[in-house]
Amino acid sequence: MSANQFGERFRWMTFGESHGPAIGVVIDGCPAGVTIDLNFVQAELNKRRPGQVGKVVSPRSETDQVEVLSGILEGKTLGTPIAMMIRNQDARSADYESVKAKPRAGHADDMWNLKFGHSDHRGGGRASGRETATRVMAGAVAQQVIQKLYPDLQFRTFASAIGRFELTDTEKENFIQSRQSYDEYSTRFPSGRNAEVESYLKDLQAKHDSVGGAVQISMKNVPLGLGQPVFHKLKSDLAAAFMSIGATAGVDLGGGDLSMTGQQFHSQSHSKNYGGVRGGISTGETITLTIFFKPTSSILDVARQGRHDPCIVIRAIPVVQAMAACVILDHLLWMRTDRI
Repeated sequence: MSANQFGERFRWMTFGESHGPAIGVVIDGCPAGVTIDLNFVQAELNKRRPGQVGKVVSPRSETDQVEVLSGILEGKTLGTPIAMMIRNQDARSADYESVKAKPRAGHADDMWNLKFGHSDHRGGGRASGRETATRVMAGAVAQQVIQKLYPDLQFRTFASAIGRFELTDTEKENFIQSRQSYDEYSTRFPSGRNAEVESYLKDLQAKHDSVGGAVQISMKNVPLGLGQPVFHKLKSDLAAAFMSIGATAGVDLGGGDLSMTGQQFHSQSHSKNYGGVRGGISTGETITLTIFFKPTSSILDVARQGRHDPCIVIRAIPVVQAMAACVILDHLLWMRTDRI
């Protein structure tokens, strides 16, 4: 199993299992001299971790305290590999003993075992959502490098749909233009209907059920020219990054109305249909993508025995932003070698 690396210029590898001693990431290709605020890294991890007060998420109690092993000295990157990790503190492996003989429906237990012949059944091993914490660490570093290179570039990420609830276009635009954080809403669904959505999720949690949803990310002030045609188009790398997150079901770029004729779709007034990418290259306009997530697989008896999220979307939001930041930084660094 060798596919544990991501990126071309800003490269990183993740390690560890859900119920092992620790999980972590090793980043290679980060430029030297970048100030890294570990409080920011920790804040991003806190948005993803289970057991968050006031959020309808898994009650697994993990502090997810980041530890830096190498690559940063006196608050700045050295240009050498950056190794970061968090220790697993609240694993309850006994909850998963039955998985050895009876794989859970909708999970990767049986597929990993069939493919590799031997796999970690404890909490799903590397197929667990816990693996995404390593991506958040990489993304937190990437966001700080981007801030140094292009301080005007902004990420606006939020839950655009949770089950039967969906944001209106006005609600989406109001949030994108505001200075609000998605964390100001308990469900990260920036709407006056937040309390109703929270009640809906708590009811599902009590019934040991789950629901899917969608995350929208808008990237503002992205420089023109990111993307490496033919096989590393910006849109293909973003889609690959998002589809690598567990439980993703699809990715939409731009959200253009495909019932339009070509004359309508490609008119100047409808340039937003491209989602900020044309010919695989960023146009300088806002890049907008929607990522769709399936309902959490742990339901009914499995949900009763373990500690699970009624909707993955809430904790997936910082993961989506982290993956987007890693792709954007990768292409920012790549663009520097495009021409002399």
